[in-house]
Amino acid sequence: MMSSDFIFANEATQNSAPKPLNSVKKWKLLIVDDEKEVHAVTRLALMDLVFEGAGLEFVSAHSLAEAKQQIDQHPDLAIVLLDVVMDTDDAGLQVVNYLRHTRHNQRTRVILRTGQPGQAPERAVVLNYDINDYKAKTELTSQKLYTSVMSALRSYRDIMQVEQQRQLLEKRLRRIEQTLARDFPAAAAAIKQQEQED
Repeated sequence: MMSSDFIFANEATQNSAPKPLNSVKKWKLLIVDDEKEVHAVTRLALMDLVFEGAGLEFVSAHSLAEAKQQIDQHPDLAIVLLDVVMDTDDAGLQVVNYLRHTRHNQRTRVILRTGQPGQAPERAVVLNYDINDYKAKTELTSQKLYTSVMSALRSYRDIMQVEQQRQLLEKRLRRIEQTLARDFPAAAAAIKQQEQED
């Protein structure tokens, strides 16, 4: 049973935050749960959250199949709020495997929240699955949910900034290689041969 604090959430916004580097209009948050009330309560608790000038865009899934479909349609998900027990006892864990291993998505932050912690013991789940947070629904008040989501958004932002820097560096290296190949073909050939030997 969820606490009334969670149901009647009223959190402060952060309107003065700067625009994110990747200029997102909204941070995408996927709610995966077979209980419709959980979707409604989550949206209510987080609808005013603003991080770095952007609010949340909510995406919903009520089963393993729907979750996979939404992951396919939204590769830019910032966070997945994920129930464990849905159409099967381990549906949520299958969603994690699909996201991480099938879609090769290590960026999206996964917050596992379960109403039946006995079905997915915290230590075993954290050890064996690539999740970023674990919460029992009974302990997840509106404030704790808000804090978890804010923390996950910061982590996602940092990962995306590193990814952008990596892509920028690769682009610059390609330009240097192209210039080198054009202006100093013998040196470029020697470097390429050395790389192959290494």
